[in-house]
Amino acid sequence: MSQSHFNQVFLTQRESLLRTLQRMVNNHSTAEDLLQETYLRVARALNDRTVEHLEPFVFQTARNLALDHLRARRIQSRTVVEDVPTEIIEGVASPLSTPEEAHQAAQLLERLSVSLSQLTARQQRIFILSRLHGCSYQEIAEELNVSLSTVQKELKLIMAICIGVADRLNRP
Repeated sequence: MSQSHFNQVFLTQRESLLRTLQRMVNNHSTAEDLLQETYLRVARALNDRTVEHLEPFVFQTARNLALDHLRARRIQSRTVVEDVPTEIIEGVASPLSTPEEAHQAAQLLERLSVSLSQLTARQQRIFILSRLHGCSYQEIAEELNVSLSTVQKELKLIMAICIGVADRLNRP
């Protein structure tokens, strides 16, 4: 099968593919990215082997990429909570805390504030969008015009800083 035949099939089915991807991921920008990845994956596959039924192969490749994306997004949303140890979550001061607990919480907030103020402007914005505004990784990536993996890496670094501050405060 020639590259020109694939290009023709892809261009003919592009709008239908894009609509399908948009329905699956519920985001136009992500659907466009997945469509581009579909093109690249199918083009690579055609270099390696012959595909008898090209159109279904293209649609299945797009569908698989969308499902992979959705699975990764679901894992990311769970990972944020799972990255924080239970003892830190349980150590957050409650309204009925003792004076000692309130003092320790105030120290923790002060140290966190100092540590977070040393982050870059982009890291601070990512933290605020994620933790205060509840934005998804994808929404943050789109707003800041960075990749999804950049958001993930920055948040992981920020959470490590927060955990480190809490650990240092809790050491005897």
